[in-house]
Amino acid sequence: MTAAILAVIIFVVMFLLIITEKFERHIVTLTCGVLTLVLVFGLCMHSVGAIKDTLNVHSIFTLDFWYHSGDAVESSSGINWATIIFIAGMMIMVEGMAKAGFFRWLCMRLAKIVNYKKTALFIAFMVMSAILAMFIDSITVILFLAAVTVELAQLLKFNPIPMILTEVFCANLGGSATMCGDPPNIIIGTSLGYSFGDFISNTGLIAGIALIVIVIYFYFAFRKEIKGNGKTDIDISSLPKPEDAITNKKSFVISCVIFMLAVVLLITHAQTHLTVAFIGLFIAIITILTSLGCVGEIMRKVDYKTLLFFIGLFVVVGGLEETGVLKVVADFIGMISGGSVMLMIAIIIWVSAIASAFVDNIPFAATMIPVITSLSQAVPGADLRVLAWALSMGTDIGGSATPIGASANVVGTSVAAKSGYPVGWGTYCKKAVPATVLVLVVSTICIFVRYC
Repeated sequence: MTAAILAVIIFVVMFLLIITEKFERHIVTLTCGVLTLVLVFGLCMHSVGAIKDTLNVHSIFTLDFWYHSGDAVESSSGINWATIIFIAGMMIMVEGMAKAGFFRWLCMRLAKIVNYKKTALFIAFMVMSAILAMFIDSITVILFLAAVTVELAQLLKFNPIPMILTEVFCANLGGSATMCGDPPNIIIGTSLGYSFGDFISNTGLIAGIALIVIVIYFYFAFRKEIKGNGKTDIDISSLPKPEDAITNKKSFVISCVIFMLAVVLLITHAQTHLTVAFIGLFIAIITILTSLGCVGEIMRKVDYKTLLFFIGLFVVVGGLEETGVLKVVADFIGMISGGSVMLMIAIIIWVSAIASAFVDNIPFAATMIPVITSLSQAVPGADLRVLAWALSMGTDIGGSATPIGASANVVGTSVAAKSGYPVGWGTYCKKAVPATVLVLVVSTICIFVRYC
């Protein structure tokens, strides 16, 4: 009992410190992780086994970690090293692509294709944001999209804020479509053994329907801002050419090939039985080998703080699982739902969304995975896959509601502010909250219709 109480206290303190942002979040989770290992597992439980299970280092040295020889599934307890290795590999690949000028070239090329027309540009960038975020971290997508949007806004004389806000929202929506789109999905997929195909055929379908609805919504919500003050004569010939964004043609081609290889491996990993950990490491090695001249610069830009954040987070959540706290939470949700699977799904979607609007959706998702696993075992008719899709949509979309709900939101608004276009909470929430509710309603209806 003492161990459970202490585990909860450490978890709550960690969450509060992350929300206040007084300390860097990786320092917070690592410190709380150490406290969990020492105080909860060591002093209270006297369990070396709990420490080993939570650190989970032994899993890296098993065949199933790299290649699924059967129906083995990644354990959801402790540090999910498959998630860590996969994200690290994708980070290295993305940095290689960015250095070659891929993202800026893509934005400028798309702008040229639509002939720099504001309405077409507005819609095209929303769709591109969603598609890119299906395969690349949404933070990276928004970092480059927002910067190019500001540049185009200055050249074409329009307000970039509506475009940046819609890009942020669509990046979060696109990320919900695949296993590698958003960190919560990576955690869900690697923990429960779901493939890229599982996500794209379930959350991907929901996200596709929601994207159509949301593009229409944002068009009418921002139609006055898009049209601006009327026609403005712009000399298109004076605008920068997409080719100018490419810093090195050879590196550009290589980065495109590596990206396509990564996509193919992810799409087919259920058939090849290669795990996401193997794919992440393989892509990282190829990127490094083909970028020997600038490998130091690429490795320096990798976000190691996020990787450390994940490690500490998994340890703290492991403390809740080992002490039985998450089982109690699962039993509580099962009790208030009265055994109704539909009500349970609604609770998971909307509670996840509301929580993710104000706190980081990554620790919330990691915490909820053992909860939905327990629910699927305890409640007749509760399919773990359906609960997983509900958790995915709730955590991924809920973070879009506020400027602090997801990392992409913070990055997008920061880029806008630094360029002289500050976005206040009122401006952001006025458009984003209704859009979030709209997508959540669509998601709930889609899940009810298809699975219940």
